[in-house]
Amino acid sequence: MGALFLAAAWAAAAGLPPFSFLDTTGNRHTVEEWAGQRAVVLFFVSTDCPLSNNYVPEFNRLAQAYAPRGVAFYAVQGDATVPDSDVRQHVADFGYTFPYLFDPEERLAAFTGAVATPEAAVLSPHGELLYLGRIDNRLEDYGKQRVLITEFDLRDTLDAILAGKPVPHPRTKALGCAITRKK
Repeated sequence: MGALFLAAAWAAAAGLPPFSFLDTTGNRHTVEEWAGQRAVVLFFVSTDCPLSNNYVPEFNRLAQAYAPRGVAFYAVQGDATVPDSDVRQHVADFGYTFPYLFDPEERLAAFTGAVATPEAAVLSPHGELLYLGRIDNRLEDYGKQRVLITEFDLRDTLDAILAGKPVPHPRTKALGCAITRKK
């Protein structure tokens, strides 16, 4: 059997949407990449959300710290109405260091329940939603940022998963720009 057929069968058995997305470099990513990972992080982002854009350095630091420990990272374009060429330019301008996926049918946001950018979803390698919410408490309220971050929700989640412990707070409220739905 072909690898894509097996990946689709595995995804369906796990309750995942068919995970086959192109990234901004033209590479295709499938659920096969999740096998053998300890967790999968999806960052929902948007080219025109300043709150999301301010987090790119932290996204890159998280990927650098956790990818060697078995965590896969992907950015997911949260506004399917933005032209692909604009997204590609945005990725180059902001220096993402991990795959940035196009999701024109908004399947990943629908699957995870993500509603804002920036928002992180952490999945098990089998597609179970382990965490959905903010990256940290940098954003106190709309238009108000903390000078000193005191809660590191995503890092705490990943540390717990890697230690084989339950996620301390599986849901937190993400403040940011609304994910724009084209439907």
